[in-house]
Amino acid sequence: MSGNIIELIKGPTMKIRQLLSCYGSPLIDLIIRLWIARIFFNSGLTKINDWENTVFLFEFEYAVPILPPEIAAFFATVFELGMPILLVFGLFTRLSAIPLLAMSLVIQFVLGANSAAYDNIEHYYWMILLLVIIIKGPGMISLDRLICKKFCGGEK
Repeated sequence: MSGNIIELIKGPTMKIRQLLSCYGSPLIDLIIRLWIARIFFNSGLTKINDWENTVFLFEFEYAVPILPPEIAAFFATVFELGMPILLVFGLFTRLSAIPLLAMSLVIQFVLGANSAAYDNIEHYYWMILLLVIIIKGPGMISLDRLICKKFCGGEK
């Protein structure tokens, strides 16, 4: 009797699992990329909307060592505006997630060590999502996948 119940459940369970794997996983990959892209892109927009204040923050608040504040602010803004665009399209996805992960690490562990204002659990979530992108890749709904399928003959 118990064998019949298992067989009865096995078919629909496998079907649901296949549907989730086929449609759910690519959708989640896309949502993760869009979510993290929005966070950093909005931060970049904030920086360019008030450039004087951005440079001031890099000079006095963030106190970035080595680089002059103008250069550090410029690079941070370029990365925050450029990398999210690549993430949205899924182009050079793993590579574009690396600078954003580096920025998240600096925000949490360098700035967060000096100021409680930057010590935020949300930064850990960013890091986890960025690591998922770096490790797993962009997923099926991406230009990376289309390019690889066309030129590499591969599925990933």
